[in-house]
Amino acid sequence: MTAADKKVYFIGIKGSGMSALALILKDLGYEVAGSDIDQYTFTQTPLEEAGIPMYSFSADNVKPGWTYIKGNAFPETHPEVVAAKEQGAKIVSYPDFLSELLKGYVSIGVSGTHGKTSTTGLLAHVLSGVAKTSYLVGDGTGKGVDDAKFFVYEADEYRRHFLAYHPDYTIMTNIDFDHPDYYQDVNDVISAFQTEADQTQKGIFAWGEDQNIRQIKANVPIYYYGLNDGDDFQAINIKRTDLGSEFDVKHDGQILGHFEIRLFGQHNILNSLAVVGVSYLEGLSMTEVAAELLTFKGVKRRFSETDINQYTIIDDYAHHPSEIKATIDAARQKYPDKKIVAVFQPHTYSRTKALMPGFAKSLNLADEVFLTEIFGSVREHQGSVSSADLGALINHGGSVIHLDDLSPLVNEKGAVIVFMGAGDIQKYEQAFKDLIN
Repeated sequence: MTAADKKVYFIGIKGSGMSALALILKDLGYEVAGSDIDQYTFTQTPLEEAGIPMYSFSADNVKPGWTYIKGNAFPETHPEVVAAKEQGAKIVSYPDFLSELLKGYVSIGVSGTHGKTSTTGLLAHVLSGVAKTSYLVGDGTGKGVDDAKFFVYEADEYRRHFLAYHPDYTIMTNIDFDHPDYYQDVNDVISAFQTEADQTQKGIFAWGEDQNIRQIKANVPIYYYGLNDGDDFQAINIKRTDLGSEFDVKHDGQILGHFEIRLFGQHNILNSLAVVGVSYLEGLSMTEVAAELLTFKGVKRRFSETDINQYTIIDDYAHHPSEIKATIDAARQKYPDKKIVAVFQPHTYSRTKALMPGFAKSLNLADEVFLTEIFGSVREHQGSVSSADLGALINHGGSVIHLDDLSPLVNEKGAVIVFMGAGDIQKYEQAFKDLIN
């Protein structure tokens, strides 16, 4: 490894995966710096705490002797990329750099249309408590550990980025149609996951009830997890309370142990099964795994709760119908006697249009629904659908609210108000908190 390989500059360092990788490399003794937009993002606080310099984008930042990692969102025409090329610097994509870093570990990639971040965070937490583990979580959390045995990472299917990796194990939480700006249909998504399966070295852990996952074939064993008798790792004797869930795990006719989680919703039981399965195959103590599961408190922007003046406010990244359904299910479990109010910000015009019936069906599980205008993207500033079109399909409300008038939410005192979305929904949440304070 040359000196330049130990000096790494991130173009787009505030991205959730990029910031996590920057923290890992800092832990492993690299000199790390990077640049991004000036606007505050939740990922920059850990970078600041780690003492990693962050600059505004400028070609002047590019200096000799550094390796440049380019974020997936940035084109070859980006001024820093152009400057690095002119200087003959080594430029590597984020997936390609991570692919090289994974070599030498027992690598576990967590994939799925949704549930990746929650499952990656849970697996990283459990394995770290039992063995040396490096990890990269999609909420911007990353840790590098010298001489680690395991490397847990979030494997993003967008634009087939996860095909840069050849992990020992792959977890597949689900396969749904998403990212309609890239994938043609659900079969196109399945084909990407099939290639991921082909590149997996030791074994695959997959949710048994997902019919799209059931189409996947592999040259390594596929272990299905779930709640049914045909699953290889099955949760039985399930109890769901306002404290979380507890269950036994059955494998090959034997009970592996009793497990308890302080997490809500059926999806978190399923995520836990995947973690138990990987841990069991790697010979870890089920008693230790159970102890670690009990202490996990969740990842950023996944069912994060605040209580203010008789309002219970939940912040969640949910931006796909299946995620919305899971989040409302979790809220119902924890607050069975309270009104559940959903405040949802649709994310991108293409996704809203392609998945509109699914959004309406999932949002109808709430007692009342409010929508914000659609949050676009770098590639999509406008489209042929609106939030009002989605609102027309919703039975329990569906009116569009705006940042300068959140008074309809003030009337929901005593309710659980769930803010959901992947855009800037937190601006609405913060404005509402300021209002009721």
